[in-house]
Amino acid sequence: MKIQAAVLRSAHQPFSIESLDLEPPHAGEVLVRIAATGVCHSDWHIVSGATAHPMPVVPGHEGAGIVEAIGEGVTRVKVGDHVCLNWAPSCGRCFYCLRDRPNLCAAYVESIWAGTMFDGSTRLTLDGEPVYHFSALACFAEKTVVPEPCCVPISKDVPFEVAALIGCAVSTGIGAVLNTAHVPAGSNVAVFGVGGVGLSIVMGAKLAGAGQIIAIDRSQSKLDTAKAFGATSGLLSKQHVIELIQGYTEGRGADFVFEAIGVPEVQELSLHCARPGGVIVLAGISPMGSGTNLPGAVLTRQEKTIMGSYYGTTNPTRDFPLYTDMYQRGKLDLDRLISRTYRLEEINDAYADMLAGTVARGVVRFDF
Repeated sequence: MKIQAAVLRSAHQPFSIESLDLEPPHAGEVLVRIAATGVCHSDWHIVSGATAHPMPVVPGHEGAGIVEAIGEGVTRVKVGDHVCLNWAPSCGRCFYCLRDRPNLCAAYVESIWAGTMFDGSTRLTLDGEPVYHFSALACFAEKTVVPEPCCVPISKDVPFEVAALIGCAVSTGIGAVLNTAHVPAGSNVAVFGVGGVGLSIVMGAKLAGAGQIIAIDRSQSKLDTAKAFGATSGLLSKQHVIELIQGYTEGRGADFVFEAIGVPEVQELSLHCARPGGVIVLAGISPMGSGTNLPGAVLTRQEKTIMGSYYGTTNPTRDFPLYTDMYQRGKLDLDRLISRTYRLEEINDAYADMLAGTVARGVVRFDF
């Protein structure tokens, strides 16, 4: 079948909208008609060259849609189901899956980074040549074929735009608080970077019953948004943030500091914003090959803990329905997370807005 998709042919180039050929699903695969997909920094890392990936590629890893067809052996979903897509499929049987860490499952990592399906081939082609899938999803397209483990059924009452964000930003941010760090009630929390993931961290901290929730960003409008989501204070990044955070926390520093940008310099700053005995959680994805200077003397003498949080230590089968239920019960204000929607043809404009910091989260919508 023919589909329209946003294709990246090489780094440092804009997306182009092209007509591609999409094969039907093979055994263990699902054809999904994409209804909405989020505009996320992780896809931009391919454009900037911070993440290496085979080209040409269809990015997009934060999506939701409707199942249109299933391959042989698929039992998790059926035609007509609404699904939230999971970009970290897991096998359910390995050491990590059996210990409730499916986000660390390595069973499919090789094929995902090769940009293929699990059998080593692509379902996307252009003039007979392969076009690669980013994160096994390739959501910047009208339709996509994904592995069955990438599909999590959700309530049909949840808007697709909200479901798409649950598939990445929301789960990454809330999960970093609840699943990775297990933030206790009353804790003082600082959050560096309040885009989609950072705002979700703020929401997670509020859910956890945090005391102070201090947002730090270079954009005043984003800080204002963070306060609407539950931040008690907002600091511009150009301010003396270490001293100001200490001022909010009786001179100690924050109990938990979350870094949601993936910038080594900000990660290093986060270390000094945490109190002795505090925890620094790195939830942003840094460029491949980058390094962070976290001095061992400070870590040892002040007993600070550095934690990585990949996909919010999420178990999608458990957490996606949990977050959709919380949204439906008014516990998560996810509608406000969506600043603007775009057509697929406006994908380059969507990323320009993201980079300018004028949106909390942009979403590409596909009108049926």
